[in-house]
Amino acid sequence: MLFTRKDFPEGFDFGVATSSYQIEGSRFGGAGRCQWDDFAATPGNTKNAENGSIAVDHYHRYESDLDLVAAGNFDCYRFSTSWARVMPDGFTVNPEGLDFYDRLTDAMLARGIKPCATLYHWELPVPILDRGGWRNRDIADWFAEYTHAIMSRIGDRMFSVAPINEPWCVAWLSHFLGYHAPGLKDIRATARAMHHVLLAHGRAIQTMRDLGMTNLGAVFNFEWADPADHSPEAAEKAALYDGIYNRWFLGGVFRGEYPANVLEGLGPHMPDRWQDDFPTITTPVDWCGLNYYTRKLIGPDGGAWPGLKEVEGPLEKTLMGWEIYPEGLYNFLTRTAREYTGTLPLIVTENGLASPDVIENGTVDDPQRSAYIEKHLQSVRRAIAEGIPVKGYYLWSLMDNYEWACGYEQRFGLVHVDFDTLERTPKASYHQLAQNLRR
Repeated sequence: MLFTRKDFPEGFDFGVATSSYQIEGSRFGGAGRCQWDDFAATPGNTKNAENGSIAVDHYHRYESDLDLVAAGNFDCYRFSTSWARVMPDGFTVNPEGLDFYDRLTDAMLARGIKPCATLYHWELPVPILDRGGWRNRDIADWFAEYTHAIMSRIGDRMFSVAPINEPWCVAWLSHFLGYHAPGLKDIRATARAMHHVLLAHGRAIQTMRDLGMTNLGAVFNFEWADPADHSPEAAEKAALYDGIYNRWFLGGVFRGEYPANVLEGLGPHMPDRWQDDFPTITTPVDWCGLNYYTRKLIGPDGGAWPGLKEVEGPLEKTLMGWEIYPEGLYNFLTRTAREYTGTLPLIVTENGLASPDVIENGTVDDPQRSAYIEKHLQSVRRAIAEGIPVKGYYLWSLMDNYEWACGYEQRFGLVHVDFDTLERTPKASYHQLAQNLRR
């Protein structure tokens, strides 16, 4: 990695990201059962039926984990709070949960780390799921109550907050494709989840504004979609994939509209008077976060709507099988600013790769990760040079963790974790970043 801090504007923040269920250990601290506990307990849903009940025991090891953030010379730590920990039944506050995030916040500040919170990274309490989860419009108000409970306690010390991580995963991946909890394949449930997740986002922003909070944002995940060939049909399906994955959520929050090509499929299944919710959904935010990893080649499959398929691409791939396509990050930074957010600050809130990292003689060499980071930061610098207001770059992830349906096989961390002993070992990429980010 050739970059240093001097290659970026004054005040540009570098950070690392994690999420609660993936690292904390859901069995600790009075947390309630969440949808991922049940999803993982269902045969065939996750690799080796693995779950996050212990994860990497961040609940007890957060002090030493934050020492790694500080020693890596990172400015920001993007973490998530767990609804199921704060409110085990979805409604009643668990004092142990509030106390944990209170301690975690103070520990960050004691190390000079900026706390960047996400309110929801997919750990829906089971009692909320039993009431319909994201299919039920009332979830927006329940989520606002949760927002008030946790941010009344720690909101005064947050550097930034975003309500929901990757709404596409919350809605489409989980309700249409069935790959994530709750594992549905239901177009009607999908249409409602696609809308209600943004309504909950808006209600949470309003709730935090009422608490006097600032520096509030929205975080979306993005995949660049290219046609698999030169046919008009492939171009049409790539545009539809782009609409479902990217433009639906940006359009809802920043324009108060959904893409027409997506409504052709979801429109008949949308909740009544959904258009009336846009004043809430478009509640102004202070920044926009982009989670970016890869691109997809898209073509038609001849089936029912959306009638598209992914085609394997020719580029170098990560252990997840994702193409490494740094140009996509540049494309999204420039397009988002020019078509949706204008001068609003943009933050790359997640970027990283999975690789088969192993310890040899006490060290972990991960050259593919270092090259990945360097290439994507070149895309960030290119966008900044063109006047795009990019204000930060956060890596996924601080350490190896529970990677959802993939279990513990995929290692995204800058820090290696032995999942038997839970011993942490910083990888070569971590050491390079620590050196390059030295002030």
